[in-house]
Amino acid sequence: MHKVISFLEKYSASVLRYGMTMVILWFGIQQLLHTQSYTAYVPDGAVTFTTLPATTLVYFNAMFELVFGLLLVFGWRTRTVALLLALHLFDIMLVVGYGEIGTRDFGLALATFVVFMNGADVLCIQQPKQKVADTINYQVNNI
Repeated sequence: MHKVISFLEKYSASVLRYGMTMVILWFGIQQLLHTQSYTAYVPDGAVTFTTLPATTLVYFNAMFELVFGLLLVFGWRTRTVALLLALHLFDIMLVVGYGEIGTRDFGLALATFVVFMNGADVLCIQQPKQKVADTINYQVNNI
């Protein structure tokens, strides 16, 4: 049982990162496929400030989520990417307000912030040197 718990602990940060990546990529794809459904979430102030149509802002948002979602799935600059995505999700939460959607977005933002707090995990392509050494030692000791 101890080995199972140890395995789960080792990969828990990766599972959270991959889970959040799937959510972010799903929303990015949905915004590209169903742009009109998402224009209602664009604040009027954003349209006024940028002078861009709401559909264009939805496309920009979709591209942001797709690019940063892909960076997160591979684990490149994990902390920076996760922080930007968490701030983005907190902003979305504030825009949609209190309710079932805002509550969901709060949970997603908080989970993404935890990815930021964890930093690079064992499955990231870009890992701190100490984590690489720890992973190699773990694998050598468990052969």
